Amino acid sequence: MISVISQHHTAHNPAFEFYRGEKVPCFESPQRLEFVIQALQARGHEIKIAEQQADSILTTIHSHRYLQFLASAWDQWTALAADNADKQPFPSVWPIRSLRSDIEPDNFIARLGFYSMDNGTPLAAGSWTAAKAGADAAVSAADLLSNGHSSVFCATRPPGHHAGPDFMGGYCFLNNAAIAAQSLRHQGCQRVAIIDVDYHHGNGTQTIFYDRADVLYISLHGDPVTEYPFYLGHADETGRGAGQGYNLNLPMAAGTDTVTWFAALDTACRQVLRFKPDALVISLGMDTFADDPISQFTLQSDDFYRIGKHLAALRLPTLFIMEGGYATAALGNNTVNVLEGFDNA
Repeated sequence: MISVISQHHTAHNPAFEFYRGEKVPCFESPQRLEFVIQALQARGHEIKIAEQQADSILTTIHSHRYLQFLASAWDQWTALAADNADKQPFPSVWPIRSLRSDIEPDNFIARLGFYSMDNGTPLAAGSWTAAKAGADAAVSAADLLSNGHSSVFCATRPPGHHAGPDFMGGYCFLNNAAIAAQSLRHQGCQRVAIIDVDYHHGNGTQTIFYDRADVLYISLHGDPVTEYPFYLGHADETGRGAGQGYNLNLPMAAGTDTVTWFAALDTACRQVLRFKPDALVISLGMDTFADDPISQFTLQSDDFYRIGKHLAALRLPTLFIMEGGYATAALGNNTVNVLEGFDNA
């Protein structure tokens, strides 16, 4: 399986985040992807640098004013004070429920909250560069799939599945899986299915496609009653309007065992077969690993090889998009296990 990487993922390298009320080093770090790339190289996988540009697809997934904000946010921040280049901005107010979200405020921190679902997406000088390069990699990978490759892995960061049409969150700025799916649609696929195997529900991806019948979204994730992102990902969310029946959530309790998790994957695969898509996108979150520091499923390294075999049985052109996974030292091995399980099925 060919892998597409972004050379600019390291540009996004914030110094810290807040976790359980404490200032800690970022779980989502450049080292995550470096371990994945090293594992790909060590195990003989072909690696290709992203060549395509995502600009024409971006505006079909994200709002124009959100993209404008992201592209200029760091410059706006540093223009406010001479020492802001050495500081990380975080939102402190959000337009929830009865507050208005139609008028963009002038205050920068208010604008940051306006476009954020949480304060868990640290912004740094190179965040836009890395996020845009990740979207370019997703489009490049989709292009390879459309031009004859049976499977492609897009190895990039920051992740994307929490990013919605006009908001960032959960370390995500641009929704790479949604961008890849839309790119496949533009290149002739009538139907695209997305299976999201990240521990956390892909609220952004669900929101983007919730009214559509041409993209099926399925997510296996920790129950939002107790797990991030909390406010989306329940089983009764099945789509709206034309999209009714094209959204499937399979929430599971923290600590769910491997047998139950794979039963959910089988349910997802059966739904994909009923949908009969032309291509499959996998939001490849690796934080279902038992040793992940911020997640609570119990998969072991060998189980990721099994995931690849299960997905290969669908016999669809398949594009894997890197999402979460924060047991950094094990991330490369676990990720390549999925790819090789798929290749060797």
